[in-house]
Amino acid sequence: MKDLFGQALLEYQNGNHTEDIITSTSISGEDTLPLPYLFRDFKDMPSLEKKALKLAEGSVLDVGCGTGSHSLYLQEKGLKVKAIDISKGAIDVAKQRGVMNAEEKNILDETESFDTILLLMNGTGIFQELSQVSKYLSHLKSLLKDDGQILIDSSDIKYMYEDEDGGLWVDTNSSYYGELDYFLSYKSEKEVPMKWLYLDFETLKLACETVGLKCERVCEGEHFDYLARLV
Repeated sequence: MKDLFGQALLEYQNGNHTEDIITSTSISGEDTLPLPYLFRDFKDMPSLEKKALKLAEGSVLDVGCGTGSHSLYLQEKGLKVKAIDISKGAIDVAKQRGVMNAEEKNILDETESFDTILLLMNGTGIFQELSQVSKYLSHLKSLLKDDGQILIDSSDIKYMYEDEDGGLWVDTNSSYYGELDYFLSYKSEKEVPMKWLYLDFETLKLACETVGLKCERVCEGEHFDYLARLV
């Protein structure tokens, strides 16, 4: 990984914002990811994120923390927060913004225990593929303290496969429709492609049951997205 994402965040943090990040997937064209959005305050966050942050309690692990916006809000509420991300640049930015405990780390390498684990902005994305969901969920479960909770969001992207008549063109013989190849570029330089997973709620719920987690849908967003609570 070249960490173009982290490079972009650092340049914005240091006042050198000249271009935004460009993303695309295996089923969608190029889209702009505005860097200012990644530095948003609580008031500018989507309703699902606000709900998750209000439900967070005790010691919190913010997985894929990015610039640390969620962690900063929880710190201000007086919660003990650990923020992790695989992007070195993102962690550098989170520290610069005031996140007290931020570490460059893959979730599978985490060993501490927490009351709340947050995975937001399509938290299921880090699972990468449907075949890996159980592995990640089992590990997340092992990090929970007694009566702990996992707050995770995702979207059912089946709508992206609908034709004009409302029919679906999903190939039932191929892999799960939420498995995507994700592409990112910044200042015309391309990042190494990565796998990214969107999970519909029923599939997530079934996967949770197989590893001994109870999954409830807390609320739904405006565009096929949802927030789930796993205990």
